[in-house]
Amino acid sequence: MKKILLGLFIFGLTTQINAQTIELPETIISVNYKYLDAVEEVDADNTPARVKKLEQEVLKFDNKDMTSLYDDEYETYTVSFFVPEGRIIAAYNKDGKIIRTIEKYNNVRLPLEVMQSVSKRFPNWGIVEDVYFINYHCERDSIKQVYKIKLKNDDKFLTIKTDENGTFL
Repeated sequence: MKKILLGLFIFGLTTQINAQTIELPETIISVNYKYLDAVEEVDADNTPARVKKLEQEVLKFDNKDMTSLYDDEYETYTVSFFVPEGRIIAAYNKDGKIIRTIEKYNNVRLPLEVMQSVSKRFPNWGIVEDVYFINYHCERDSIKQVYKIKLKNDDKFLTIKTDENGTFL
């Protein structure tokens, strides 16, 4: 009987020795999940790296310093993010939620659909430069993309606008 009690006592202690406390990484719930979802809906393969990088900076922006400067007179405050070939102007509310963004990037690689529709409609014209505009608003939960393309044929210049699918606007 003593051996059984001693065995159960030792068995009880050994199970407690192997118990470990595992710390899990902290989970961050983003206030800006709508912007993140809208950005991820855009074709990730065609999105240039500098566009993705700047959009990630907008998502990672810490608004704790800005909330102390928040003025009740206005419902939003704007923050500008810059890279050499583009910029994002983001409007945040007092809770740090992205209300809207306006993005502009110069000379990005055009999607295949856009290049095909331009070459089909303007066969003898060459692309000189392009500007990529992205607009987001939290109420629409989607991104509006516009490409403004400058074309050249000999001495003539022409500016056109298309969406991300190559539809002319």
